[in-house]
This record gives sequence, structure tokens and C-alpha cells, in this order.
Amino acid sequence: MHEVKNGEKKLSERKKQILRAVVEAHIATGEPVGSKYLTDNAGINFSSATVRSEMADLEEMGYLEQPHTSSGRVPTKLGYHFYIDSLMNGYKLSAMETIELNNTLKGKIGELDSLMTGVSKLVSSLTNYTTVALKAENREQTVDRFSYMILDAHSFLIVMRMADSSVVTKQIQTHVLVDDRLLKRLTQLLTKYLARTPAKDISFSVVMTIEREIGVGGAIVAPSVKAVYEAIGGSADADLRFEGVNRLLEYPEFSDIEKIRGMLEMMENKQEMIKILSEADSDKVNVYIGGGEQEGLVDNSALIFKKLTVGGKVVGAIGVIGPSRMDYSKVISTMEYLSRQISVLFGGALPPGKTELSEDSTGKDE
Repeated sequence: MHEVKNGEKKLSERKKQILRAVVEAHIATGEPVGSKYLTDNAGINFSSATVRSEMADLEEMGYLEQPHTSSGRVPTKLGYHFYIDSLMNGYKLSAMETIELNNTLKGKIGELDSLMTGVSKLVSSLTNYTTVALKAENREQTVDRFSYMILDAHSFLIVMRMADSSVVTKQIQTHVLVDDRLLKRLTQLLTKYLARTPAKDISFSVVMTIEREIGVGGAIVAPSVKAVYEAIGGSADADLRFEGVNRLLEYPEFSDIEKIRGMLEMMENKQEMIKILSEADSDKVNVYIGGGEQEGLVDNSALIFKKLTVGGKVVGAIGVIGPSRMDYSKVISTMEYLSRQISVLFGGALPPGKTELSEDSTGKDE
């Protein structure tokens, strides 16, 4: 990803104001932007002649380009990156957007797999772009400690502190009435028979033994052991999913059959996409714009994504694919919000004895 360095092609405040106006006008309209549009519609209080002169300078410096001799100008990749790094105003998620995101996160908190699917669909709907979600490769490991969290009378979370110090949760729904006594006994037995046990050593006889020892309420054992097996067995391969691919067709940039074919080929090359998402910076939102910045991206396209971390461990990534004139402010704010919330919900809120999910929930150690 290109990063504009301090001192690189320094711009005057007037040039910055005009560049910001051009980028935002082009994002909104999809059309080349002329000086008259800026003075009439973008709050630029300079004469058209001054604006034209400054736009010509910005073009010479590499921030703008003129697609046709008689048209206005559009941002270059350098112009977009400078806008993102130095000029863009932060987008504040609306109350409704925040509620929808939080409801999706809370509704899926027991399962990272289903959460990624739910969040991908919602982000595609909120942004009107194609979303990509990556669930990181999950190598087999073991559980060091079990705890639990009651969600309601018939559902609870098994909270597993893994050998690598990460936290994995699995939600269990049951017809059995659950309470602290029953779940404390369950976590004691899970610890006795399954702590530091690899997936290959979990057998049906273990389920029968725990059912026999737990007595009344034994129906919660089989789904609980299955959840443990899934958590420690994992999947050898990273999982990549796309949502809202048809939304690309709504943008004139992709009306050309060759360009849309190029985008689809990039998405079909899952190993290359996994490589892109896996090798990027974990600490910030990554932005790639157009051909040349990342293999597979076609001209006039952009890929924005953020890795998701829990307890310092990368568990996946979520991002959007769309035209280069993307609403960067909204997309980046959405990625940052999701990253923070997922980190808290799966990492900070779920260690034994801690919860922010529900005032009525309780988290207990075995």
C-alpha cells in the first residue's frame, strides 16, 4: 500500500482544499470534476481561473489526471492515498448503523464462523460494495482451562482458554434448564477429561463417561464435547468468503466486460486473495487502489480491509472491494469499528469472570 511520506510533494492549504473537493466530488458523482463544479457546488471560494490553475498544478504533481482533453479531472492513486492519509474527515457511524452492527455481533458471538458470514452480509448492505471475509488458518491445539457464561435459561457459552493463550467460545443451545451448579460441574469434568487433550484422542467413550458422572442434565454433554472438538481440531485451510458480488455491476467502472471479468478472476483466485489478506499490516486498515498496487486488482478498483485480532492473535480479516472512488471515510470507519468490537467481544470480554454481553449473564471458572 502506498503511504504518503511527510515532505513528499508538499501542498499548500489551497491545493489541499481543492484536492479534497475533487476527490469527494468524484466519489459522489463518478464523473470528472471541473473548476465550475467546484466553485458552484463544493464551497470553493476562489475564482474559476485560480481553481483551474491549481488543478493544473495538482495534475503536474501527480495527484490528478485528465481522462479526456475536454473533461474535468479525476484523482490518481497518489491523490486518493494523500486524501486518505491527510485530508479525509472521519465518518461517524449513525445510531442505526451502530445498532445493526452490534446486533449482528452479539447475535453471533458464540461462533466466529457464523459471525464472519453475518458481518459480511451486513457490511455489504451498509456500504453497497462487495465484502470479503477471511477466517484464518486454525491449527490443532489444546485447551488449558474451561469456563462458562450463562446466556439464558437454555443457552450458554463454553469459554476455552487455549494453550496459546487465545480464547475460543462456543454457544450451546439445549432443552435442559441450565444453572451455575450444572455448568460448574460440566466445566470440572471437561477439565478432567479434555484439558490438554488433542482432538484425535477425544472419543465417544469420553462423552459417555462425562454423561454418567454428571447425572441429571447429561444432555448438555454431547454438544459441549462436540464444540470442544471443533475448537481444537480446527480446519487446516483458511476460509475465504465473498458477499454482494453482484453489487459490482451497479458501478459504471465495471460495465466493461473485461474489467468485471478481471475482478471475478481475482476473487476466484482464492490462494492469491488469502495471501494478500494474510501478509498485510495487522495494525491498520490496509488500502490498495487500482492495477499495479496489488496483483489481480484492475484499474479503477480498490480493496480495503482490516485484520481481526483477538488476544494478540490474528483470527481473520474483513474488507470491501469496489471502485477506486469508494467512500473511503465510511468504509475505513466501519472496518475500524468492527475490528475493535470483535477484539473486545472475543478477547477482552470473555476471559473467566468477565462479560460485557449481558448484565444478567455470569461468567464462572471451573
